[in-house]
Amino acid sequence: MKKILFLAAFALTIEVQAQNDYDDVMAAMIAAKIHQDSIDVSSIVAVYEYTCQTQDAEGQAVTDGMKLALQIGSRCTRSFPYRKFLKEQERTTDGTREFMDGYDFMNPDEILLLRAESNCHVPDVWTNYPDEMMTVRDAIAPTIYETREKRKAIDWTLSNDTITIGDYLCKTATCKLNGQRWTVRYCEEIPTAAGPWKLCGLPGLIVAAETADGIHRFTISDIIRTASPIYYETNAITTKISEEKLIKMRNKTFGNRLYLKNPMYYIIDHSAADEVHDTEGILINGVYVNRKAHVYQPLELKFR
Repeated sequence: MKKILFLAAFALTIEVQAQNDYDDVMAAMIAAKIHQDSIDVSSIVAVYEYTCQTQDAEGQAVTDGMKLALQIGSRCTRSFPYRKFLKEQERTTDGTREFMDGYDFMNPDEILLLRAESNCHVPDVWTNYPDEMMTVRDAIAPTIYETREKRKAIDWTLSNDTITIGDYLCKTATCKLNGQRWTVRYCEEIPTAAGPWKLCGLPGLIVAAETADGIHRFTISDIIRTASPIYYETNAITTKISEEKLIKMRNKTFGNRLYLKNPMYYIIDHSAADEVHDTEGILINGVYVNRKAHVYQPLELKFR
């Protein structure tokens, strides 16, 4: 049985007839012995609301959204689902507990978050890990991909425009990143070059960011000043790939017209993957896929 990544994604409501399948998957998870390595400690965790304006299969306007956590350490940062951050904080302080221990895989609240994340297509990003590199982990079910490439500085254009967002007096900057034009607001009072997703490199924390077409938006909702370990998940089944190939593959797969009709159209051999079904979707090798898709809106149109 194929080993599984994303243990913390296993929060499904399993019907009685699917319980045996669920038990098999859990056994495979334990056998995989996936663990997390602490690579830094963050002093600040910025929480963002990400929204994406799109349409459903019937052409009706919908807004997809999820929460992101941005851990800011002394050496690196990690941007990833806030759901996963909260689960990691439940580990014992001495770190001896495996991070799947005590996890409530049947929590219906988790299912709602997984469904939302499935529509958003926002990858996990480690900035400056390893040194001067950027690591990105994303999934095109049933495969989990990872890129690791040298960081390239974003060419920012700074503006004198200011705006107050919540309690933060922000300055404005613009850039073009992988085919998308972004306008961002950053706060110099929070001295870090960090930001959500792959946006970073300004003289202050990025508080808000929006694409020129208004489809994609990151907005800060909270700043948590607490020490928390920044983890890198070690697993043997991640497929290494270049960032350029991953962007092309993601856009080709989810941008195909067949995706709206059947989000799993490209999965040929279901017998090669571990699957757990619920009424709204399928968990495939630890990756949740909704049965009903929304129009895919790529964060990245091309590579650089």
